[in-house]
Amino acid sequence: MPSTLTTQILQRLNTIYVDQEQAHLQLIAEQIVDRALRTKQSLIDQNTAESTNVSPPEKWDETSCMLITYADSISSNNASPLASLKTFYTQHLSPVIDTIHILPFFPSGGDDGFSVIDYKTVEPAHGSWSDVNALASSARVMADLVINHGSAQSSWFKNFLAGQSPEKDYYMSVDDRFDTSQVVRPRAHPLLRSVETADGTKQIWCTFSEDQVDFDFANPELLLEFIDIILLYLQQGVKLLRLDAVGFLYKKSGTKCLNLPETHAIIRLLRHITDLVCDDVVVVTETNLPNQENLSYFGNSNEAHWIYNFPLPPLLVHSLLFGDSTALRRWSMSMPPSLHGTAYLNFISSHDGIGMRPAEGILTDEQTGKMVDRLEANGSLFSWRAVAGQDKKVYEANTTLFSALERTDADPSAELCVERYLAAYTLMFGLEGVPAIYINSLFGAENDVQGAKNAQMNRRINRQKWNEADLTKLLSAPETRGAKIFTELKFLLSLRARQSAFHPNATQFTLQFDKQFFGVWRQSRDRRQSIFAITNLTAEPQDLNRQSINLIDTEDWNDLISGKPVPLENSHLTFAPYQSVWITNSTNRDEA
Repeated sequence: MPSTLTTQILQRLNTIYVDQEQAHLQLIAEQIVDRALRTKQSLIDQNTAESTNVSPPEKWDETSCMLITYADSISSNNASPLASLKTFYTQHLSPVIDTIHILPFFPSGGDDGFSVIDYKTVEPAHGSWSDVNALASSARVMADLVINHGSAQSSWFKNFLAGQSPEKDYYMSVDDRFDTSQVVRPRAHPLLRSVETADGTKQIWCTFSEDQVDFDFANPELLLEFIDIILLYLQQGVKLLRLDAVGFLYKKSGTKCLNLPETHAIIRLLRHITDLVCDDVVVVTETNLPNQENLSYFGNSNEAHWIYNFPLPPLLVHSLLFGDSTALRRWSMSMPPSLHGTAYLNFISSHDGIGMRPAEGILTDEQTGKMVDRLEANGSLFSWRAVAGQDKKVYEANTTLFSALERTDADPSAELCVERYLAAYTLMFGLEGVPAIYINSLFGAENDVQGAKNAQMNRRINRQKWNEADLTKLLSAPETRGAKIFTELKFLLSLRARQSAFHPNATQFTLQFDKQFFGVWRQSRDRRQSIFAITNLTAEPQDLNRQSINLIDTEDWNDLISGKPVPLENSHLTFAPYQSVWITNSTNRDEA
C-alpha cells in the first residue's frame, strides 16, 4: 500500500499530468518521497534542520532584509569572490541584513548566470560549495532555480541534439500544429529557432535568448530531475529558493503559455516537497508580470511564501521623478494584505534595472511615455518585448536606481539627488513586506555605460563589480556620496529592525494626502505600536496638515528618523525636500 505522503504527491502529479499512465506517476511519486525523506534525515543529522515535532520560529520578522548580489560582485586578490562576499557581509552588513540572494552562481553560457550549463556545480571562478556553505553559516542564503530554461551549451542540450535519453525529452520543441499566436513575450527576438538533431530538424522554444532553451515540463521525468536539484541546494545550506521566470514554465497550444494552471500545480508540488523536507525553507516566485497575475502566485497560501512586489519599482520611481503620489497611492490602496504565512518582497532596483510591464494598467500610456523619456534623459537604456499585432513595448528600463532618480524637471541640476535617492528607500522600508536591496544600490552606483557597451548587453549597465580594497577605501571616506548613502541606509535598516510595527505582516493602511506626499500607517500585530511613515516626494518644502493623520493627543509622538518629538500644538508639519518621517508612539530609536 502506498504511504500517505506518496498518495499526496501522486494526487499533485495527477493534477499536472492528466494523460500520463498511473503506474508511471506512482513510481515517480515514490521516488520523490524517498529522496525527500532521505534529504530530510540528512539535514537533521547535520543539525541544519529541526525535527517536525518542534515548531519552527517565525520565518521572517521586522529584522528581515535581503541583499541581492552576484557571486562575483566583490573580489579580492587572496580569496574567491564568494569568500570575499562573506568577508564584506560579516564586516559591514550582518547587523542589518539577514538574507543574501546570490544570483546564479553556476557555470553559465550567458546572461550573467541565467543560462545555466550545470545546475549542480558552483562556477569555479566564483568559488565552491564550501564557500556557499560558509555564507549559509552567517546568513540565510537564497539561490536561483533557473527552472524555465537552460543553456544550449550544456551536456543536457548536447544529448538532446544527439537523441540520447533522458535528455532527448527535456526541451520544448514544437511543430506547425502548435499555435503560438497568443504567446506572451518578454523579449523581441524570434520565439522559435531551428536545430538539427539525430531525429531531424526541430523547432526549439527560446523565451529569453537563443542560448536559453526552454524545458518541456510536460515530461514528469524532467520535473523529477529538478526536484533532485532542489534537494541538493537544501543540503548545501540554501534556505530560500527563487523560482526564476516560473510563470513561463508550462506551454499549451493556443494559450498565452503564461500562468497556466499546470504551472501553479507544479509550484504547489515543489512547495509541498520543501515544506516536507525542512520547516524553515522559503519559496519565492519571480514573475515580472502585471499586478493581479503576480498576486496569483501566493495561491491559497500554498504556492510562494514570498512574491516580488514588481509594481513597486516603476511606481515609486515615477512618484519621485514627477512629485506625484497619485498612481502609487491608488495601487497601494488596492493591494490586499498578505495572508498568514506569506509576504511581499519589496525592492526598487535589481540587476536588470526597473521592470516596466508590472505598471501596465496602473500608469497610463501618457505617464509611461513621460517616465521613459525622463529615464532616457537620465541615461537609461531599455529592453523591449514583442506584442502580437502591435509595436514592441518597453519591458524594462536598464539603469541603476541612482541614475534613474538623479535628475528631475524640478531638480535639473541634481542638487537634491542624494535626498531623492534616500527618500526612495526610506519610503520602501516603511511598507508592508520584506525589504531587499541590490548590492550596487547600497553605494548609489551610477550607470556603467561602458560596461554595457563592452558586453553589448543593456542589462550590464547595473552590474558593476567591485574590488574589496577599493570598496573599503570608498566606505572609509565619509565625505563621498557612496559612503553617505551606505551609512544612512544602514542606519535606517537598524532603526527599522527595532520597530514591531514594521513586521512584514503588520497592519498597513494607505494615508490620503495631496499628491506631494505618500504615507502609510503601520500598526504592530499586538496593536501597541503605530508608525506613520510619510515622505515628501517633491524638491520643495511642503506643509502637511496635522489633522490629516490621527495623532492621539493623550500619547507622546516622536519621529524615529530625526529623534525629535512631534509638537501636537502645531497645526502643520513642515517637511524639507524629500524628507521622510516615521512618527511613532513607541520609540526604540536609542537602541538602533
